[in-house]
Amino acid sequence: MKPVYNIMFIVSVLLMVTGAILFARFGLKLGVDFRGGSETQVQFSAGVPDALAVRTTLGALPFLKDVSVNPAGTSSLVIRAAELTEDQHQQVLKLLTATYKDQKPQETQFDSIGPAIGDELKSRSEWAIALVLIAVSVYIALVFRAMRRVLSPWAMSVATLIAMAHDILLPIGLFAALGHWMGIEIDAVFVAAILTIMGYSISDTVVVFDRVRENILRGVKGTFPEIVHLSIMQTLARSIATNVSVLLSLVAIFFFGGATIKYFSLALIVGIFSGAYSSIFVASPILVWMSRRRGR
Repeated sequence: MKPVYNIMFIVSVLLMVTGAILFARFGLKLGVDFRGGSETQVQFSAGVPDALAVRTTLGALPFLKDVSVNPAGTSSLVIRAAELTEDQHQQVLKLLTATYKDQKPQETQFDSIGPAIGDELKSRSEWAIALVLIAVSVYIALVFRAMRRVLSPWAMSVATLIAMAHDILLPIGLFAALGHWMGIEIDAVFVAAILTIMGYSISDTVVVFDRVRENILRGVKGTFPEIVHLSIMQTLARSIATNVSVLLSLVAIFFFGGATIKYFSLALIVGIFSGAYSSIFVASPILVWMSRRRGR
């Protein structure tokens, strides 16, 4: 294939390795949904105080040593901490009311999640991702079984899964870094973002592979790498138009959608952007390499 494929493939491998190192080094900072704890949303009617100042104030309570405070919308703060008893919950509200009485704080939501529920959610999330990977492998192998005279349809499954791993490792590595340096926690919404990224990654890759299959079945002349390159060029305009329109919407959500979905949109921006080129510069070169190993 053309040199640009080799260059971008090396770049993609470096990004994957970086994401894997960040994840292995720092891990993901799990939120209340996974580790259990409490989440309190407080609305301020007369101006929202600084989140860092509120965190410092709440840190004075002996049972709130590990607490995070984040904006939610334009007039609220979300306070996440360990699981609280009702007495501790009331102490938090009294402290906020006494310290920020001029801002008129009022609790609008309180949720408490036990560690058993968090462990169950974590386990179900892992199972969901594993089942998606298995289903994708079987689906790709069945859909592209007509390609077996050129290469094994399972080779397409492998190429698709590697491209998907690339698209997942980038946001995971990013959020591992954000969790370590900025205290950003992940919750069930992050799992939804990862599953969405997997869907987009598969979609982009299948579009290219399907055009490869069509060109081969129509008897297009050329070597297999030439046909893969031709197929990429034929689908490039469609892929750019689709992904740019999605990314523009996500960027708008990131800047104007509010704090509750800000990092959900950030994960999608990174994952979908990487998915836009992984089908071209990761899955396709791997497909060509596997066809050469089989001597076809």
